[in-house]
Amino acid sequence: MRLDRVWVIYRADSQPAQREARQCAKELKAFGSEVTTAMSGARVNPFPGLLATHEQLPDLAVVLGGDGTVLGAARHLAVYDIPILSINVGGHLGFLTHDRRVLRGNEIWQRLVNDQYAMERRMMLQAMVDRRSAEERANAPAPLQQPDLEDDEEHHWALNDFYLRAYRDEISPTCTLELEIDGEVVDQIRGDGLILSTPTGSTGYALAAGGPILHPGIDAIVVAPICPMSLSSRTVVVPPRARLVIWPLGAGDHRVKLWKDGVGCTVLEPGECCVVQQARHHAQMVQLNQSPSYYRTVASKLHWAGSLMAAQPSHN
Repeated sequence: MRLDRVWVIYRADSQPAQREARQCAKELKAFGSEVTTAMSGARVNPFPGLLATHEQLPDLAVVLGGDGTVLGAARHLAVYDIPILSINVGGHLGFLTHDRRVLRGNEIWQRLVNDQYAMERRMMLQAMVDRRSAEERANAPAPLQQPDLEDDEEHHWALNDFYLRAYRDEISPTCTLELEIDGEVVDQIRGDGLILSTPTGSTGYALAAGGPILHPGIDAIVVAPICPMSLSSRTVVVPPRARLVIWPLGAGDHRVKLWKDGVGCTVLEPGECCVVQQARHHAQMVQLNQSPSYYRTVASKLHWAGSLMAAQPSHN
């Protein structure tokens, strides 16, 4: 891997992440790299500015923070195939990140130059909001096309998940959503909302809603109702090329809000719809571990099968 240009992105509200960013920048500059540092957070989005002011894209983005910082970086950088090296500094769960100890010493940069790493491709989703009237759809029935960039409030990407929930809790915490898959209406879900998740996001909100854990090597979409009021509304897993359309139902004050990776996107009125599909691009995640184990990561981060982890393997 070339390291001519590197962006170092750090969590905005974390002093440890800021200190590590300075150290990484110092080491990379000594390595001959052109380094740009920027902070990222819920109220700070550095990526539009970085992409607009830099004529050349970086060879690598080093992301220092937790999973939220990584998700924000992936939403903006994946479309450019920029590799992301994520390290847990100041984060909580750190499911998508390397342990902070990989930064001890500067051997990490030499390993990258020597191509001593693997590249892991993670599926992403795109949501497109269709606000056309029924008459406009009848006159122009062609489906919405995925743009190349997330350039307006009607087009959004997610590495973990999209979900739709009632916008105004003071009216009712529940909503009714009609789910259409590949042109066929399959359910009207009444409950707290609906999650549409990638395999990466299957260990997040979708798991909390009772969904399955999917290995990130699988491309598929998890469709998980949130607290459904009917036993017939169950979680399903659909092929990656499925086209999912979600329609809010009810009176005009029964609006729903669309969220991406836990960040609010926009509000949908009854009569409007949200189209969710696999994005054309994947997030490119740098993997430094010599023998990575997804199952060990799941067991460690989610405290799953802890007693089995401590046991000796059988001789079978």
